[in-house]
Amino acid sequence: MEPNATNPKERNDARKVLEVEANSILRASNRLGKNFSEAVDLLFKDKGKIIVTGIGKSGHLGKKLAATFCSTGSPAAFLHPSEAVHGDLGIHQKGDPVIFLSNSGATPELLALEPVFRQRTARILGILGKEESPLREKVDVFLDASVSHEADPLNIVPTASFTVAASLGDALSSALMRRRNFSEKDYAMTHPAGQLGRNLILSVANVMHKPEKVAFVEPSTPLKDIVIQMTENPLGASCVIKNSKLVGIITDGDLRRSLKEVDDLNDLIAEEIMCKSPQTVQPNTSLGEALEIMEGGKSPISVVPVIDDKEKRIMGLIRLHDIFTTQSN
Repeated sequence: MEPNATNPKERNDARKVLEVEANSILRASNRLGKNFSEAVDLLFKDKGKIIVTGIGKSGHLGKKLAATFCSTGSPAAFLHPSEAVHGDLGIHQKGDPVIFLSNSGATPELLALEPVFRQRTARILGILGKEESPLREKVDVFLDASVSHEADPLNIVPTASFTVAASLGDALSSALMRRRNFSEKDYAMTHPAGQLGRNLILSVANVMHKPEKVAFVEPSTPLKDIVIQMTENPLGASCVIKNSKLVGIITDGDLRRSLKEVDDLNDLIAEEIMCKSPQTVQPNTSLGEALEIMEGGKSPISVVPVIDDKEKRIMGLIRLHDIFTTQSN
């Protein structure tokens, strides 16, 4: 069959899938009652972790929910129900709450685990696709993840039901974040490799170029020597200092403008082309704050001197590129 990029039926079918799943989530949200707060109470612990378990598609979802809990301040782990009875149950410690994920509400592996968890004093939350089900009778708190029908053409593939259960898990993690007063900084601590983590955790001192790699000139330095210094230390700028203190900065842009505006380049000196009131940051400034300073003004800047705020002594130089790179300088 030849591919048809203009098939309207396929697009309509796709819209129906999205609409079915979206409407299923809306119906689930309308069913929420005090049982949701009870679920948050069950999961909220100062110590220990949340154990999430399920099999099949619910198992895949369980791994995702455990990862979401972990990254948002609630330690969690996924436990495969079949492997649990062959030693993996050791990950569950006394008092750890448990989440059962089951669309049918009758998963044999979970039914077999329920008395085992009870012996370990666990309370169990069930995110189940059927209220009238064996697991519903076994759990302490029930969240209704049922759907009127799935989104696939055969009404048999876990599509809408998977989406609703995933959304309930996200709602739980969001509620726990609020309960824990989980902040952006807390989130960054669990995502140190991401840019948000870098911006909140790292400071300018962690990534700046130290003085030995920075071009320095004095106010009376001729243009030729400025160019030489900036060529030997190619960071896009030269710091102008007097008595070891910063009095200005010359960027690559300043050099280009001076070449356009002046006929006799031999007479130019640093103080005639430098920016006399440069924006600066301190070593303890966070990368996020430095980024706001560099991009938040009327004219974004790509390089900023780092100074000791008390003595105005130059400590180094930071470029916009340094905020986003993983290499330290």
